[in-house]
Amino acid sequence: MATEPPRPAPPAAGRPEGGRGRCTGGGHGEAEEAAAQPALGASPDPAAATAAGDRRRGLNGCVPLSHQVAGHMYGKDKGGILQHPDGTVLKQLQPPPRGPREQEFYNKVYDSECCDSILLELREYLPKYFGVWSPPTAPNDTYLKLEDVTRKFNKPCIMDVKIGQKSYDPYASAEKIQQQVSKYPLMEEIGFLVLGMRVYHVSSDSYETQNQHYGRSLTKETVKDGISKFFHNGYCLRKDAIAASIQKIEKILEWFEGQKQLNFYASSLLFVYEGSCQATTVRLSDVTLAEKTGVPKGLLSGGDILEYNNNIHVINSTENGKIEASVSKGLSKFYALHKKAYSKRHHSQLSLKVETLEKDSVWKSSGCITQEHLNGNVIPQLEKVFCHMPAEIKENASVEVRMIDFAHVFPSNTKDEGYIYGLKNLITVLQNILDN
Repeated sequence: MATEPPRPAPPAAGRPEGGRGRCTGGGHGEAEEAAAQPALGASPDPAAATAAGDRRRGLNGCVPLSHQVAGHMYGKDKGGILQHPDGTVLKQLQPPPRGPREQEFYNKVYDSECCDSILLELREYLPKYFGVWSPPTAPNDTYLKLEDVTRKFNKPCIMDVKIGQKSYDPYASAEKIQQQVSKYPLMEEIGFLVLGMRVYHVSSDSYETQNQHYGRSLTKETVKDGISKFFHNGYCLRKDAIAASIQKIEKILEWFEGQKQLNFYASSLLFVYEGSCQATTVRLSDVTLAEKTGVPKGLLSGGDILEYNNNIHVINSTENGKIEASVSKGLSKFYALHKKAYSKRHHSQLSLKVETLEKDSVWKSSGCITQEHLNGNVIPQLEKVFCHMPAEIKENASVEVRMIDFAHVFPSNTKDEGYIYGLKNLITVLQNILDN
C-alpha cells in the first residue's frame, strides 16, 4: 500500500465568495442557512439550534457542502461531504473496504515519488488531493481533503454522470449485483447514468435541480433530451459548453485507451460550466455595425447620424410563459435608420420579438431579422446576444470535467472496456445534441 503523500498546502484560506450559488447540490450558503434557520412557519427550537451550533463547532468551522447534486449527503446519510473554511471539499471516508480503497487510490496517484507517466497524466483529470483531515473532536473520523472544482465559477452548472456498463465491481455479491442492476437496467446498454444536475437559469436568476430519479427515468429515446436539459440556460442551448465538454471527455477517453493498469466501477464524471452570463449586456464596438453593413461611419442616407451607443440589452418577461428580448434605443435607432436607408428595396417591418415556442425549446425568432433586412451582417451579433454566447465566451468556455468517486477501482492488465464504452456513448449523445 502506498504511503500517504505529504499534504500539499491547501488553497488560500477564506470563505468562498458570496452570491455564487455554487451548486453540486444547492445555492451558495443554502445549507448553512438551513442549518441556522428554523423551517418556515415553525417555532424556533432552542435545543435544535444549540445542537446544530455544537455540530458546527465540533467540525472546526466546516459546513455541509451546499453545492452537492449526488452522493451521500451530510446529515442524511452515514457519510457526507463538507466544505472546509479554506475552500477545499472534505469527503468522509466510507466504511471498509470502500473507504480505504479510495484513500489508497488517491495516495497512489498523488504519491510525491510517483514516476508512472500513466498516473501522472491521470492527475489532470482528478480533483487535486490534499491528504486527509479529521475534526479535532472526532479524530477517528477521516475525510479526504479535495479540491472544490466549482470554486472558480460564479454560477456553476453541475452534473454528476456515472460512467461504465456496470455500477458494481467484480467482487460484488449476487444481491449487490441485483440491487445495482435493478436501479438502472439500461446501464449496460447506454454505458452511463445521470445521478443529478443543477442548472442556472439566466432568465430567472435561479437554479433548476434534478436528482437521481430523473436520471433513472431516462430511456434510450429520451436520454439525449435529458442531458441537453443540463446545457439549457432558460434562453438557449449552451453549445459552447457542450463542445468544450466533448473535448474534455475525449482527453479522458485517450487516457483510458492508453492504459491497462486500472479498472473503474461506479465512478463518475463531474461536469461544471459557468452559468452566469456576462453577455446579458453586450457592448459591440462602435464601428462594428456601420462597417459590416457597408454604411459610412456616422452617416446614413438622408443625412441621418448613427448613434454609436450600441449597447444591446436582453430583458426578459415570463408572463404567459414567454420571454421577450428588446434592444436598447441606440441599436433600435440604428435598425430604424438602416431600414430607412434601404427602404426603396425592402418593405418588411422589422421585429425583434423572440419567444420560446415550448418549454426547453431552442430560441427561435418570430418575424426575425433576416439577411434580406440586414444584408446578413448583423445576424451573428444578434445570435450571440440572444443565446448569450459572444465570440470570446464561445472560444474560451469555462468548463471542467473531472473524474470522481474511486471506492471501486481495481488493478487490471486489460483496458477498461466498460468505462470506454460509456465515454464513447456519452460523447455520441453530446455530439448529437450539438449537431442538432
